[in-house]
Amino acid sequence: MSSVVEEKNVTLLEILDHVLDKGVVIKGEVIISIADVDLIYLGLQLVLASVDKVLPVYWDDDV
Repeated sequence: MSSVVEEKNVTLLEILDHVLDKGVVIKGEVIISIADVDLIYLGLQLVLASVDKVLPVYWDDDV
């Protein structure tokens, strides 16, 4: 059985357009500790999406 893989050139603009259309959420954390004592906690929550996709979710007309 053989399969054919089609090569497609994709530009950075097309990738960015797709990401903004669908949206991306990145979440992570880093804890720096010494001798089991937590010294620094870094939390990251990043939402990347276009404004027309985010506003209906977070905007409330009642406020």
